[in-house]
Amino acid sequence: MNAASQIETLENMVEALISAEPQLFLVELKVRPTNNIKVFIDGDQGVSIEKLVHYNRRLYKELEESGLFPGGDFSLELSSPGLDEPLKLFRQYQKNIGRHVEVTEKDGVQKTGKLISAAENEIVVEEERGKSLAGRPTGKKKEIVQYTIPFENIKSTKIQIKF
Repeated sequence: MNAASQIETLENMVEALISAEPQLFLVELKVRPTNNIKVFIDGDQGVSIEKLVHYNRRLYKELEESGLFPGGDFSLELSSPGLDEPLKLFRQYQKNIGRHVEVTEKDGVQKTGKLISAAENEIVVEEERGKSLAGRPTGKKKEIVQYTIPFENIKSTKIQIKF
């Protein structure tokens, strides 16, 4: 079985496994040459560690029984994408509306701000300029700038943690 059909088979297995919970979705699946399988699942309201453990055990058992990896020659990691992972799916953008993001466009330009909306073909990021720096006034008026960025121009989008 070639790598592409192997990945397709694995994706189908994962989709079938989580199909009873429509709020969950497969974000990405990778298979390394060492048969290390990495599965990233997310949910519209996140996904609990307990659910991930449950699905990891079920998928591991299914993989053993399927014979997809003869002799059980595989390892499995099933998790939600961490905050350091870029957003990959439209559903992830929708889930993260209201959070701060850093968008890197294909031409290298970076825009940072709050994700205001996500439509089928674009996102809107709102940047707040001026105001204060480390709690001290900068002397500049607060200015709000909105950027509309087509998905086709986005190289990566990462969530930014604000304290």
